[in-house]
Formats: sequence, C-alpha cells, structure tokens
Amino acid sequence: MTLTPSAQAPDFSLATDGGGMVSLSGFKGRKLALYFYPKDDTSGCTREAQDFNALKDAFAAAGTDILGVSPDGVERHAKFRKKYGLGISLAADPEKTMLAAYGVWVEKSMYGRKYMGVERTTVLIDATGKIARVWSKVKVAGHAEEVLAAAKAL
Repeated sequence: MTLTPSAQAPDFSLATDGGGMVSLSGFKGRKLALYFYPKDDTSGCTREAQDFNALKDAFAAAGTDILGVSPDGVERHAKFRKKYGLGISLAADPEKTMLAAYGVWVEKSMYGRKYMGVERTTVLIDATGKIARVWSKVKVAGHAEEVLAAAKAL
C-alpha cells in the first residue's frame, strides 16, 4: 500500500510496553508522529528514538503525540525504553499487520541477500486521522527535527 497525503490513515490497535493498547482512534483530536523502525537497541533505531524523545516536549507543545512501531515484542520495547530512559510510547507489531497496512513491511536487500524487514518511515497524521505527510527511507540525522517542523506547520 502506498500512503498518500489527505488519505485516511489505516486504523490500528497494538500492544504497548506499558501493558496497554494503543489505537489510531485514541489520538483523535491530536496530531500523531508515527514512526516505523526496524529493531530496538540497534544504532540507527536507538539514535532515532533518542532524537524523538529529546523533542517530545516540543512535539507536545505542537499538539502532536509520538508513537514508535516495530515488530519487536512488548518486553523488548520495555527493556529498550528503560535502557535509554525513553519517555515516548512504543508499540509492538510482531504479527506485522499494521506494518503491512502502512506499506512499511517490505523486501530489503543487504550484501545480495533478500529478506523482509521494516523500511524506516515516518507518517504525520493530522487531528482528524488523515495523512498529512510521509517520509520514506528515512535517514536518521536531523529527521526528528524535520518532523517537528512539519507538525508545527500543520
């Protein structure tokens, strides 16, 4: 699936590391910076989580929540959050249902080997649940700041 601006964001309901559930409808009336990442506690994913975490107060001031999603389980998310003191929410999609619905579970290639994995992507969803902006094949450096600027402008 290709995500297009102004389209309705695909609904989801996922477990979080705090023992709760999170769904798209739970963010109604607020903007959502939804970022998809491959794996907890890897260098790029850790940097991305730390960058979003460092800006969480600025995102909140812009009326925007942050949610990170990966195929890792809730226990792994809890360890990752604790290890790095993250105050942002992480949701688990081990069945990859939401990842597929958002088109980020894709075939990748490394050193000639093909495998399925998460394409680092961020989706900014407006307060009505519509897609405002999509960043595909994200490069981590400066990305959280770019998403924050877009959220402020929305």
